[in-house]
Amino acid sequence: MADDTLGVVIERLFAVIESRRDGDPSRSYTAELLAGPEARIARKIGEEAVETVIAALGPEHEAVARESADLLYHLMVLWARCGLTPADIGVELARREGVSGHDEKAGRSGRSRKPEVK
Repeated sequence: MADDTLGVVIERLFAVIESRRDGDPSRSYTAELLAGPEARIARKIGEEAVETVIAALGPEHEAVARESADLLYHLMVLWARCGLTPADIGVELARREGVSGHDEKAGRSGRSRKPEVK
């Protein structure tokens, strides 16, 4: 039985994406995305993100899974296009573990956290 945990599936899919890098864009959607302008991949990510949000607002939660899969696929194509790997993203996520989201965001922008409104 194949391992279908998210991390394993992401690694397998990323390997397929990388294998399409030099593929024929007329025969592979992934090769077409990788060969095209980066802006096209970015637009697809935006489109899939909106579709994921719309699915989240609807009654069918399985639609969220389908749209999330599309979003993750296009995000991984962007990673490949930028020379990143799932491991690079893992390193960044690990760096953020145990850090408040507010503090992490403030650290990126160089600004201090806004005081909470009571």
